[in-house]
Amino acid sequence: MIHLKTILRVENICKTYQAQNGEIEAIRDISFTVDEGEYISIVGPSGSGKSTLLSIIAGLLEPSGGKIYINDMPVQGVTQDIGYMLQSDNLLEWRSIWKNVLLGLEIRKMLNSETIEYAKSLLKNYGLYEFKDKHPSQLSGGMRQRVALIRTLAVKPDILLLDEAFSALDYQTRLKLTDDVYRILKKENKTTLMVTHDIAESICMADRIIVLTKRPAKIKSMHTIDFPEDAKTPLQRRNHPDFRHYFNTIWKELDVHV
Repeated sequence: MIHLKTILRVENICKTYQAQNGEIEAIRDISFTVDEGEYISIVGPSGSGKSTLLSIIAGLLEPSGGKIYINDMPVQGVTQDIGYMLQSDNLLEWRSIWKNVLLGLEIRKMLNSETIEYAKSLLKNYGLYEFKDKHPSQLSGGMRQRVALIRTLAVKPDILLLDEAFSALDYQTRLKLTDDVYRILKKENKTTLMVTHDIAESICMADRIIVLTKRPAKIKSMHTIDFPEDAKTPLQRRNHPDFRHYFNTIWKELDVHV
């Protein structure tokens, strides 16, 4: 049996906000681990603290209690071990696609012949090199998100965080993009945490799904998603008979029909 390295540990995370009418408890005692190369999806009711949890893992928010460890080191503020993708691709319209891909490397002062070559290889491997001299306005929404992903991967983060990263796209583009992104992340063996409202998207992409309760968020359940070898891509998973079972189970747990 292959023992995978644990890359992320979330231990007893709590978050309480001060409000005019008193304290608001957003997250209560959340703990889980993520192994290297694993794809974890976090789902929960609206306002349950999913994005807050992601921001704490990224070091953007300080927890009220508990600790985050990446590679056994405690997270203290923003860390270069994390890559973060949001709904918006945040591409700079006045820069070419190539210059946008290099932006993270520039900001982190990591531009050198090796990192430039790696960024170039990402564009070539994932079908965007021929568009490197174009500008974002000349690309489709799906292509823009792929550029944003490549920009994030170019700095070689240990963990990729996706916060509703596909939700701004139309349904057809989103289906195609999830297949593309899944293929890229698995080929790069990138450890990924994704927050989404879309149960189907979670089932199609994740190795495990963490279901949160309503606020204050606690872990309600955790599901290992296991499809046979002939249903490994997101589109193949959607068409597999097991998909409906996973969907109905998580749907009921979320009480989204209430």
